Amino acid sequence: MLVPGWGMSAEIWREQIAAFRGQRRVVSFDPRSQGDSSKVTEGNTPEARARDLHALLAALGLERIVLVGWSQGVQDVAAYVEQFGTAALAGVVLVDAPVSAGAQSVQARPQAAAQELERLAIYGAHPQAYARGMLRAIIRRPLPQPEFDRLVASLLKTPTSIGQAMLLADLFGVDRTPALAKLDRPTLVIAAASSPELEAQKAMAAKLPHGRIETIEDAGHAVFVDQPQRFNAMLARFLAELGEA
Repeated sequence: MLVPGWGMSAEIWREQIAAFRGQRRVVSFDPRSQGDSSKVTEGNTPEARARDLHALLAALGLERIVLVGWSQGVQDVAAYVEQFGTAALAGVVLVDAPVSAGAQSVQARPQAAAQELERLAIYGAHPQAYARGMLRAIIRRPLPQPEFDRLVASLLKTPTSIGQAMLLADLFGVDRTPALAKLDRPTLVIAAASSPELEAQKAMAAKLPHGRIETIEDAGHAVFVDQPQRFNAMLARFLAELGEA
């Protein structure tokens, strides 16, 4: 189950869907208020999206699920584990983001919090320019212009006020770090080697009962877009390990 990041649709995982669909059952989706999903003015939080995810998994009747969450999707996975536990899971992959410590992170990391708030203000004032700039920042390899424009258009389907609310809830809404101790399934953290959050991700991996971290060179935040073959190889090895367990 591939969980997209902020503002993204399932299309962001196209390289992974293509690579694994012949070997595994691969599912992704547009989270609430993103892509082609319904836009709602309430519940744009990881906790509500976790309930959506739980309902989707139940409706599909899936078992031994491997949850793969990227960026905002890491918060959604943590919220899922906090609310529903790990009984349905075989393993978890957390991609290039630490689990949020909520509002206390403002005091712990004031400079980073100030930067996030500044970005929120820029996004509110100039959403299209922000979307283009953000995508260029998180995807390092040049994309064909039509593909890049599709990603921008998809991101802009989320109304700006909703997008701001989502980011605030993701970053500062809830301390989700207690979920790490409950994540009693094999967990792989995949991080960009140059990520500004690399140390935080290493610390997160160290707190996981069955966690480890692997890094990918020459990649931005969207590591699976920049280096799909390396990412897919890491994911394939992890899935094989789960099958042997």
